[in-house]
Amino acid sequence: MDFAINVVVPAAQAFIMFSLGLGLEIADFKRVFTRRTAFAIGAFAQIALLPLAAFCVVMVLDMPPVLGAGLMLLSFCPGGVSSNVITKLSRGDLALSVSMTAVTSVIAFITVPPLATWSILYLMGSEAPDFSFFDIAIFTFLVTTLPVLTGVFVRAVVNKLARRLERPLQNIAIVLWVLLLLALFASNRQVIIDNMPTLGYATMLLPAVLVVMGLLVARLFGLNKTESKTVSIETSVQNSPLGITLAIVITGTSTNFAEVPLALPSAMYSITMYVVVLPVMFLFRWLSRDEAVEATPADASA
Repeated sequence: MDFAINVVVPAAQAFIMFSLGLGLEIADFKRVFTRRTAFAIGAFAQIALLPLAAFCVVMVLDMPPVLGAGLMLLSFCPGGVSSNVITKLSRGDLALSVSMTAVTSVIAFITVPPLATWSILYLMGSEAPDFSFFDIAIFTFLVTTLPVLTGVFVRAVVNKLARRLERPLQNIAIVLWVLLLLALFASNRQVIIDNMPTLGYATMLLPAVLVVMGLLVARLFGLNKTESKTVSIETSVQNSPLGITLAIVITGTSTNFAEVPLALPSAMYSITMYVVVLPVMFLFRWLSRDEAVEATPADASA
């Protein structure tokens, strides 16, 4: 298990992000400049409002400091590959979803370290583990930013090969992570059961709040229904594997979740977010059946 957590988990996270990058093109990053309004609102919801919502959940539920810090750590992580799939199935704006995932993943090594450092020190105080801000930044760059950029580079250089490998590699990455997650849950059943009352409420409440918040904020700022669905999904679907991986690095202990309770919220959220988001996905599909396809506004001049 130590080998799995120390080596395989970070490698799996890097592999997942590489597979994400392999599906990206330069145009996905350029879209940030041609659709500035939609992207800015989505990025604001994910980078600023999401952590604020998580902090409110921590305070309202009076979560234990380490679990509260773990939930905050998760809230700083970018969206994952699954957010793009759910957006597509929801009949959302896939192009916007891909651009948001791409950019937030690439800049994660800038946004995550300071926010993670503040939240852990604030919530845990003297109980905070001894960790380095720069270690978090370097690690986030190595398992998130660099693999995504490498995937984008491979896609640009050998496009045909990348297209053929994209789907198989993404499937392998997902299966690998699911197996690892099942192994971690199986070996730490009692720890999870003991913390279920607090974790269960928090990790069910947070995605529900985020779905509604993302939708309302997007509509408030004038995005159309398709774009608003996308912001809602991107805000609520988080890269929980990165949250777990970062928790392991920050704590410096890795035998099991009992020694890394900071990872528990991310592990639990990787399941509960789908419990909340998948019904929303079907609702979005049902609501869009009779809607006319809305033209995407040309907000390049915004």
